[in-house]
Amino acid sequence: MNCPPVNRENEKSAMAPKISVCIPTYNYAHYIAPAIESVLNQRLTDFELIILDDCSKDNTEEAVSRFLNDKRVLFEKNERNLGLVANWNKCISMARGEYIKFVFADDMLASQEVLGLMAGILDSDPSVTLVASARHLIDSESRVIGVASHFPPDFVADGTDVINRCLKEYMNLIGEPTAVMFRRADGLMGFDKRYHQLVDLKMWFDLLEKGRFAFIDQPLACFRIHSGQTTNKNAAQLKNIDDRYLLLSEYLNKPYSRINYIRRFYLEFDTLYLIRKFGIKGIVSREQAKKRIRERCSWPRFYYNFIIYKLLRKLFKMGRKKEQKLYGKPGQNPFGL
Repeated sequence: MNCPPVNRENEKSAMAPKISVCIPTYNYAHYIAPAIESVLNQRLTDFELIILDDCSKDNTEEAVSRFLNDKRVLFEKNERNLGLVANWNKCISMARGEYIKFVFADDMLASQEVLGLMAGILDSDPSVTLVASARHLIDSESRVIGVASHFPPDFVADGTDVINRCLKEYMNLIGEPTAVMFRRADGLMGFDKRYHQLVDLKMWFDLLEKGRFAFIDQPLACFRIHSGQTTNKNAAQLKNIDDRYLLLSEYLNKPYSRINYIRRFYLEFDTLYLIRKFGIKGIVSREQAKKRIRERCSWPRFYYNFIIYKLLRKLFKMGRKKEQKLYGKPGQNPFGL
């Protein structure tokens, strides 16, 4: 099947849909059908579905072809491989909807109400620039192996408060692209091409600087964990480490940052500690790990700071256990900032 590029300019006169659902994909023919079906089964039907194939080498086109009789579905294959981030950004540039909802080809929506619930929040509160939900964690066979949820029910907060909390805990508490929705007008800047692993979190921070965050404490998305994920490839190349340095250097110095000096030291050294850990576990070679550490810290200073880091690690762990007794599970404490 040969699908030529679609000229979106011809569609400008048509009424834009409420939501643009975007499925960027590369070699995920095995998973993409359930992802598409989960979108087409939504009760809110005012959407377009953009499937953008970044020159897959498998039978993605064949897997998608049976859905193309639905007029809401647009399939396009890039003329050349753009890479992950550029492909995501092309999805945004093609979108016509008021809101954008990503669904990754190896993920899926977990409810028929996802689009309606998320769009409803954005409709009712113009100050909210990012809405997210809890999500099921599933394996390669679509079996639920856990639930990720880091905020209490009906949680709404200033965006910069959520950024500070993510930095403090050094976690993407918000979720992956399949778990969020945002206004197209707020996301026109696109995903930052400097990032590889934390590209979604960087985008969420950009959106949260513009407004508030809302959370739905119901697993509305399924995030698939499998061996073919880009995450594993990035770890082997230490791209996740480069992203950590980049993110911390940019956001720890923001005017709204409430990360104190002790926590800042811990976060920055934790990145060096992670490199050391990768070397010990064989994720990267020991020589590569040592080289990366020496680029940022002398060995005498590393081992001196290592002692301080281990002490702080114990203190933070004790503090988290105490906080858990007072407020519940980690990530559920509304005062966790």
